[in-house]
Amino acid sequence: MKTALWLYMFLFLAFFDLHAQYPVLTPFAISLGAAPTFIGWMMGIYALTHLPGNLIAGGLIDRHGSKRYIIFSLTAAGVVLLLQAHVQLPWQLLALRSISGFVLAFLSPACLTLLASLSRDPVTQGKYMSGHGVIHTLASVLSPAAGAFIVANAGFSGTFQTLGWLLIFTGMMALFSLPKHSPVSSGEDSTADAIEEKSKRLPFSLRIYLIPFAIACSQGILFFEIPLRDSGQASIMSTGLLFSVISLGALVTLSMLFLNRYKPHGRVALGILGLAICFYALAAADHTPLPYILFALGLSKGVLFPAVSSLFINLSGGRKLGSVFSLQSIAMSLGSFVGPIAAGQLRMVVSPYFIAFLLLMLVLLMLPKHNHHEPEASISSDSPISTI
Repeated sequence: MKTALWLYMFLFLAFFDLHAQYPVLTPFAISLGAAPTFIGWMMGIYALTHLPGNLIAGGLIDRHGSKRYIIFSLTAAGVVLLLQAHVQLPWQLLALRSISGFVLAFLSPACLTLLASLSRDPVTQGKYMSGHGVIHTLASVLSPAAGAFIVANAGFSGTFQTLGWLLIFTGMMALFSLPKHSPVSSGEDSTADAIEEKSKRLPFSLRIYLIPFAIACSQGILFFEIPLRDSGQASIMSTGLLFSVISLGALVTLSMLFLNRYKPHGRVALGILGLAICFYALAAADHTPLPYILFALGLSKGVLFPAVSSLFINLSGGRKLGSVFSLQSIAMSLGSFVGPIAAGQLRMVVSPYFIAFLLLMLVLLMLPKHNHHEPEASISSDSPISTI
């Protein structure tokens, strides 16, 4: 539990730092003379450069543990932000965002793997994932408004320097606080790993990763569109508050820890349906107050995000979690890349929110049926599951 508390604190600082940039980056890019299409590429390139980092991270985390990659990711991202404070041209911002995307690709799979390794019990693992979501959400509630406040008082350069030093400080704290190896290990892991070495494949269909892809794509569309409402004339503070409304909604359902008693498959289906309805409302209901829709969208996120992580732990039987979560990050990186670019290219033809609705409904229809005879606590690594 001590390790979990330390990790939660580091995650809070890291997520606070990263989410504080959401309402800042688009106005900063506009101040440099960037067009909306370029802004879409700027947001998308961050996700695209996640891919090589995710591909490298999976095997390295499984072999060496999470600690060194958490420290590297936080510290390197902080250095990039310090450099970002001195950007003068749009292409310089694009280059630094691409580097930031690569170094931060190690953070999510490393943190999720370390959290999942703290227990073998699936309900407890689900609670750890919900705790991860609560910390993420708490940070995202406070950080957008905080980022806008810092910009108002210190300017763009001062904001990036403040956030950069915060990330570096967090990385140094992780160096002295996190365990070098995963807390949970046993002899049966060696046997399971030996079996898995023979087949080098995950115990479920890769098509299940369409779920995080669709979620991230819809989120990318949302993060692209909100700052550009009112023809890009909306204030940074109002944008930050809208992001905080989403996070407040997510915090409500993430705090309902009893939801972890229900099977992740049902929670994933419910969360996707809720997201789809909210995006349809954003596309069609012009007269519905935006904060209400975003709050409901946050409620769905709070159900969905820990459920997706629990679903992957359940399907993998707790094995090769570094690779499992690395592939999940890859799927989300691809979705985050496609979402804002598609929104930037098609927003004059069709509402990007409607595209997100269609994608989420398609994934919901393709969601595999839950096997009620499947034991939830563990899944044998030598009996692959056909999920779709």
